[in-house]
Amino acid sequence: MSEHQNAEHGSKSSSSSLSSSVPESDDDVTIGTLLAEAKKTSERSLGKRLSHLDSIPHTPRVNGKIPDVDNATLDHERLFERLKTYGLAELQVDGDGNCQFRALADQIFRNPDYHKHIRKEIIKQLKEFRKNYEAYVPMEYKVYLKTMKRSGEWGDHLTLQAAADRFGAKICLLTSFRDTCLIEIIPKDIPPTKEFWLSFWSEVHYNSLYAVDDLPTRVAKKKHWLF
Repeated sequence: MSEHQNAEHGSKSSSSSLSSSVPESDDDVTIGTLLAEAKKTSERSLGKRLSHLDSIPHTPRVNGKIPDVDNATLDHERLFERLKTYGLAELQVDGDGNCQFRALADQIFRNPDYHKHIRKEIIKQLKEFRKNYEAYVPMEYKVYLKTMKRSGEWGDHLTLQAAADRFGAKICLLTSFRDTCLIEIIPKDIPPTKEFWLSFWSEVHYNSLYAVDDLPTRVAKKKHWLF
């Protein structure tokens, strides 16, 4: 898929404040309340142990072709070896099409089940700051938004950029790419104030990333994304 030129950035910051007065669904909680609770959690950074790795510039893009079984297996083995090499572990999230949003929810709230809140905030970002993103979408932008709004629709590298912008965070991906171990996604208009760490099995699955000794203990669920 060809890369698109960077979209023109507006003078208005693309990192929007998340008001605790806006009601959200499910458990009668608000995104603001969740973020306030998340801030109480002691921050941890995996950056030091991976500081020697070179990262590549991030270009937002929609999802590419899913690799065939053989290539996907090789990619997964490569990712597994990298996790072992750097003393990292994945908190496995459901592969129900919401894995990127679940992994981000775990990094922010320590609870993947808040993925709906993450998706809503990302869609808001994509709508409110359209001119920052639409040049990367090779289809009608309204169609892209309508599709991405649905639960179960796979997140892509554009939604990752929107998440970085929305939450003022650097998103670090440990990848299965043969030539790229680490990708860093930086907010466009403001310095990042936090880091989110995800693993990325290329075009297949995202998980939340921890140091081995920090990995939370949770009940594993069936992984629908496995071949």
